[in-house]
Amino acid sequence: MGKFFGDWNTQYKGYNSNVRLFLLSSILGHIGMGIFMIIYNYYIRELGFDEQVNGKVIAMTATAQAIMLLPAGILSDRIGRKKVIFIGGLLSAIVFLSRAIFVEESLLLTAAFLSGIFMAFIQVSTIPLLAENSNEKQRVHLFSFNFAIMMVASVIGNMLGGSLSDGLQTFLSLDGVTSIRITLIIGALFFFSSLIPIVKIRERKKTVTEVKERKSYLHLLKTNKGVKIILLFAVAQLIIGFGSGLVIPYLNLYFTDRFEVSKSLVGVILSLGQAMTAVAMLIGPLVVSRFGEVRAVVILQLSSIPFLLLTAFTENLLFAVLGFLFRQALMNAGNPIQMSLMMRSVDDSMKGLANSVGQMVFSLGWAVMGPVSTGIVMLYGSYYGYAYVFSITAALYVIGSVYFFLVFRNVDKQKVEEVSITTKPAG
Repeated sequence: MGKFFGDWNTQYKGYNSNVRLFLLSSILGHIGMGIFMIIYNYYIRELGFDEQVNGKVIAMTATAQAIMLLPAGILSDRIGRKKVIFIGGLLSAIVFLSRAIFVEESLLLTAAFLSGIFMAFIQVSTIPLLAENSNEKQRVHLFSFNFAIMMVASVIGNMLGGSLSDGLQTFLSLDGVTSIRITLIIGALFFFSSLIPIVKIRERKKTVTEVKERKSYLHLLKTNKGVKIILLFAVAQLIIGFGSGLVIPYLNLYFTDRFEVSKSLVGVILSLGQAMTAVAMLIGPLVVSRFGEVRAVVILQLSSIPFLLLTAFTENLLFAVLGFLFRQALMNAGNPIQMSLMMRSVDDSMKGLANSVGQMVFSLGWAVMGPVSTGIVMLYGSYYGYAYVFSITAALYVIGSVYFFLVFRNVDKQKVEEVSITTKPAG
């Protein structure tokens, strides 16, 4: 155990100041996001809207992300990661604040759409910024560390969101809408504070020679450099995104509807899920060292399926929580491994594009499946409705994992420039 923590401590000390500043920003931003995401579904309910509006909000956000991620990735490659992250962060914070105030359905949907657009700027630039401020040996650890920090910060945000809302309602006798609105505003303020470290990041300006030598997207497309692997990754992300979009946005409603637990307890449960994920992501590099990157991703993802099915069918809260915790940790632990694999596979001038394509198709999955999920639950009720959507998600996760293995099993561990497909993918 001492060696494990010593290894991570050594890794952290090797990160430059830009990485450390970004990690601080990530902590503050994800506390705010954790507060917002745990409580916003309840806000819509408290305003008197049905589950279809919740589905529309998720779909609008995901649709906007799917539309904007590709242009944002290209913009990130052109003007720099810091500028794009700051612009996206500032505009996102403003929209989060407005979402805590709006009460009309049309305004809620408009704000959700704008959130998706502006968050896309941050999403596409994060991984490339970390990749450009680290070397190849650091990246699996760094990406895992970044994801772990996101999870821990989300834990804090989830717990704050649930407890603040219930606390304001209980101790200050505020009505449901007001208590949730104040909580959402606090979340937005955390997001504003995350911009301060971003301002201090020093992005190296490209020299005249580097600018002249930088290849255009058209040239890279013609030479097929990195394009093949980007597209193959995109298909894997699309399949997983369809499954994720059925379940993940509504986990808080699942626990409330099936087990009638309080918002505070839901906050604690989801926080524990984020904490478990953080631990799993820190262990991820050890799995990579034993099995290799591709097999590590597949093993982690397939291991999550039994726990997902347990959550789908149990009527016992303890089993539901245990199933959720292990599914959350195992399924997400492979994400930084995949990101490291992708970043090593493409030209520096296409890192933003590569990240944006993957995120875009994942968001497309959420956009398509969000309304489907709420429709199934409304039609079949809180038991069979969630059982069906969780089961469909399990099937999609299996297909996505098998596809990933079949397509990438022949990828050389040291140099990922050629992808040999000896068997056609199952999905």
